[in-house]
Amino acid sequence: MQTNTLKQEAIAAIQTLPENADMEDIMYRLYVLENIRRGQQDNQENNTLGAEALLNEIQSW
Repeated sequence: MQTNTLKQEAIAAIQTLPENADMEDIMYRLYVLENIRRGQQDNQENNTLGAEALLNEIQSW
């Protein structure tokens, strides 16, 4: 299994955008992918809240 570096993943993500994509499109795509990556990492490390704990936290607001 080949492991891509973050740079390679960023380049691949940018290459999927249309040719007329502007800098805002590029930054948004990278922002979304980074947040997905962080969520997946948190899940692997069990740094997540269950549904009930999340509801309790929201209700405390």
